[in-house]
Amino acid sequence: MNPKVDIYLAKAKKWREEIEKLRMIFLDCQLTEELKRSKPCYTFQKKNIVLMMGLKEHCALLFFKGALLKDANGILIKPGENTEVGRQLRFTNVREIVEMKTVLKAYIYQAIEVEKAGFESEFEKRLQNSKFLKNFKIN
Repeated sequence: MNPKVDIYLAKAKKWREEIEKLRMIFLDCQLTEELKRSKPCYTFQKKNIVLMMGLKEHCALLFFKGALLKDANGILIKPGENTEVGRQLRFTNVREIVEMKTVLKAYIYQAIEVEKAGFESEFEKRLQNSKFLKNFKIN
């Protein structure tokens, strides 16, 4: 458990119980807990797997490479019209999370396998080949 995520949870006014339940599931899957983009983020070997956030209408988790997952249950949502790779799952109560725990873990393990295999989306390939990145240097 990451103390920065503890602080995030202490400040959470909405969706705290749902986020805590999801947190336990992610940690049970042996993911590393970090705080990125001011949100709890779960990684595997320093690769982003899933980001958690409380939004106005629901608690959401974002699989960074969700478009590469086999969505056998048809539960992944494209969060925006222009979203290329990320996919969301949305919850409005703890009961939904508890009922989906087994499926959720299967998706997490699948996302880990995507990272282990080094799979990249077409978007990531285009980004790596872009002139911008080739000319962009960080000192």
